[in-house]
Amino acid sequence: MAAAIVMELWEGFLSYIEAFEEITSGASDRFARGDWQGMQAKGIERLSLYKRKVGQATRRVRRIMKEDHASYEHWISARKQFGALAASHSAFEIAETFYNSVCRKVHAPIGADPILMFVLKEERPDPYQSPVPIFHTYQGHKSLEALMRQILHDYPFKVPFEDVERDIKLIADRIQEEVWPLHRPSSSTRVEMLKSVFYRNKGAYLVGRIHINGQVIPLVVPLLKGKGGLYADTVITDPDQVSLIFSFTRSYFQVQVAGPSEMVDFLRSIMPLKPYADLYNSIGFNKHGKTELYRDFVRHLEQSEDQFDFAPGTKGLVMLVFTLPSYHTVFKLIRDKAHPPKKTDNSMVRRKYRLVARHDRVGRMADTHEFEYFAFPKARFSPDLLKALQEETPSLVEIKEDTVILRHLYTERKMTPLNLFLKRATQAEIEEVVDEYGQTIRQLASVNIFPGDMLLKNFGLTRHQRVVFYDYDEIGFLTEYNFREMPKAQSPEEVYAAGPWFAVGPKDVFPEEFRHFLIGFSGMEEIFVKLHADLFTVEFWLEMQARQVRGEIMDIFPYREKKRFIHQPSAD
Repeated sequence: MAAAIVMELWEGFLSYIEAFEEITSGASDRFARGDWQGMQAKGIERLSLYKRKVGQATRRVRRIMKEDHASYEHWISARKQFGALAASHSAFEIAETFYNSVCRKVHAPIGADPILMFVLKEERPDPYQSPVPIFHTYQGHKSLEALMRQILHDYPFKVPFEDVERDIKLIADRIQEEVWPLHRPSSSTRVEMLKSVFYRNKGAYLVGRIHINGQVIPLVVPLLKGKGGLYADTVITDPDQVSLIFSFTRSYFQVQVAGPSEMVDFLRSIMPLKPYADLYNSIGFNKHGKTELYRDFVRHLEQSEDQFDFAPGTKGLVMLVFTLPSYHTVFKLIRDKAHPPKKTDNSMVRRKYRLVARHDRVGRMADTHEFEYFAFPKARFSPDLLKALQEETPSLVEIKEDTVILRHLYTERKMTPLNLFLKRATQAEIEEVVDEYGQTIRQLASVNIFPGDMLLKNFGLTRHQRVVFYDYDEIGFLTEYNFREMPKAQSPEEVYAAGPWFAVGPKDVFPEEFRHFLIGFSGMEEIFVKLHADLFTVEFWLEMQARQVRGEIMDIFPYREKKRFIHQPSAD
């Protein structure tokens, strides 16, 4: 029976990997054709693939086991056999996570069971080693222009460069300006470039590293497709800026991956502060990213002593949010009953979170992971938090002698709430963050997202000083809303009416009213109006809706505008 379970699981995993690779391999053709809608559609299709394949494998396992599907004896043996089979596969860690997913479905409801599943590792396993290197190696004794000419030549794009010599010089000059003054090259200097190209939206990213004087420097070249062909938009050599490209606030790349652990190991060499979970997410294996997050969290619990408590910021009306002060993640539970005036329920909130998970987050919405039957040590909860969980989310809480089990929750990266940051910010910081705040609203609109509740407390600040939206209970597609001018009062009764004296539909929005709640701090209004006054006009929102209806994919770059090479043609 155990062998039969393993066979079904292994075939299900191989089917998943084959379908994953098939979707991903088409990215180069979509980029060459400029099929930006297709690029996004295939990204969404790939996101739903894992759940579908796990569901298929679960049904097959249940059929062969019949009433005996929950037998621990069979599953303990299956785990051992599957582990031996997975060990030699290039995506061994993805295989183990796939096994865990099916096991949990078969035994539902169940949390992470270390006896039945691959839960924790005593130490991080060595990455898979491909028989052929996953990167090209270039010796650094050549001139920078000769080096970049060879690198660009080795990528077989189906579209020619618009002016490759111009781009070679631009890239070489930027490296000469940013890297060489700090790190003098020598005969031992070498460059390693991943053979796989990272595709996302309208961009194709060449990702590599420079080994120089015992240090590792990132080398990332974003390419765009213009009417005349390909062109390099910039070159990134700063780890923090590369981290923004691989941010938890962005959609996942479509990149061909022979061995996920090997690629993640390479990426972490150029982004040493980036969690493993984020890197697995970024290359499309977000379910294993969830596994990595859980493992990292359990290890952190063993090495810390602080207590879980309410997350900093204004308490939400829909979600109860708590955190461990020493950890980088918050835990969000949907209240059994939303506080007035909110009228959302559990199913509505879950739909909103699914919307965000499948949508282009454009660097302005935090990625989340959804967990069920998550176990915490009871002793680590503050009394007030434990009481609030029992009173406000009783349907989600199960308390045992020394354990608190939460039946459903979301995890999200911890950020500084924007309203708290502005209370202690300098004038210069206020000016920068207020601009970021407006850019966030503007860029969300560019991907057909209307936040709904745009109060400062629903936005956070990352370590890179990026403003990110993280409260999704009122989020919706921009095209679903009706943006209106405020009617002019025609009589004293209308002027002094306690409430609206005109009909207002549930999806009606009055942009000129935004200034009453978008601007909440002294000195903020003047800055916001100077930079983003058009957000208070109906015309802006109607134009953004029209662009969405036309199917336009707008250019939003995952690096600072000032980093872009000047005098480049607009993208196709």
